Amino acid sequence: MRLIQFTASNGWRGHEQKIIYLYEAFKAEGYVEDQWIVCPSGSEIERVATDKGMQVIPFDYKSEYSLSYAKTFKKLAEEKRATVIFIHSSKAHTLAVLAHFIFRMKVPLVLCRTLIKRVDTNFFRKWKYNYKGIKKIICVSQPVVESLKYAVKDHSRFTIIGSVTDINKFKKQNPTGLLHKEFNIPKDYKLIGNVAEFTGFKDHYTWIDTVEILVKENKIKEKYILVGKGSLEENIKNYVEEKGLTEHIIFTGFRRDIPEILPEFDVFLFTSNNEPTGGVLLESYACKVPIVAADAGGISEVIVDGETGLLAEVGNPKDFAKKVNLLIRDENLQNKFTKNGYQYLLDNFTKKVISKKMHDELSKHQLQ
Repeated sequence: MRLIQFTASNGWRGHEQKIIYLYEAFKAEGYVEDQWIVCPSGSEIERVATDKGMQVIPFDYKSEYSLSYAKTFKKLAEEKRATVIFIHSSKAHTLAVLAHFIFRMKVPLVLCRTLIKRVDTNFFRKWKYNYKGIKKIICVSQPVVESLKYAVKDHSRFTIIGSVTDINKFKKQNPTGLLHKEFNIPKDYKLIGNVAEFTGFKDHYTWIDTVEILVKENKIKEKYILVGKGSLEENIKNYVEEKGLTEHIIFTGFRRDIPEILPEFDVFLFTSNNEPTGGVLLESYACKVPIVAADAGGISEVIVDGETGLLAEVGNPKDFAKKVNLLIRDENLQNKFTKNGYQYLLDNFTKKVISKKMHDELSKHQLQ
């Protein structure tokens, strides 16, 4: 297999990390004869992939409707003798379909979809999802499939392959007091944390409301850690101030040392209300951090309630607070969840497991 992974995304979230993980795993397992990542110039994925010595082909992204780049992409696929194009973003999807439809690119297209979002909003969107050159749509969870069923006529095109994490990247499984030292937190304080971009569906408002309840109950000495950045960050900081919680909640900003700081959490509290799967939950499994998460989207495909973690009602801070209190005071329950969660990760979501499933699916549709 000669594989091109194609994205037009400039950001860095779970999906971009997934591209990197798959590249590494395809190479390690010998699944590809050759492979490339095609991505925007100056993007974070270009930086990460280049630093890792991967074969990166950057392009100057201007518009998803750029016919000139669609033509260039078709020539690129021919030059590399690609046997399959693996598409990872909506804009790349458009460009690949234009290269296929207008410029008669022959290489089969496989789409990877990780968002829970309706795409039947206009004629062109529906057309590009039903385009005959798209041989398969690989979705990260069943809720992602359900959101696409309104647009895609042939449901046999769907298959589900879950999220992925690298257990070798998350080897640290015991706290060292790193965050306590950095933020001058007393050693006997528990840490309740979250790692998420400040966007609407991550529902930081429910997270803050949960903290407010826990602080008022004052049953346990705790500090609350929010890791990340995003468009709603200032709004959330203002909300914390309005609630009078500034001394209890610490904003760390964007961090590149997640494998180091994640094991410092005593509980990972995840309130996202529309999550396709929650890759950071897999990272919590790897670091053996017990989890309380919203029963939203594909999270229930990652968290087995009562076995690998606790699920709480979406948008219900009282339920979240109840579950956090239950978990943080029960060491046996914590041990049960971290042990079971780590095994669940090994069985279902490692690079080795997911790359095998991806390879098998991509191989079915490659150009012979």
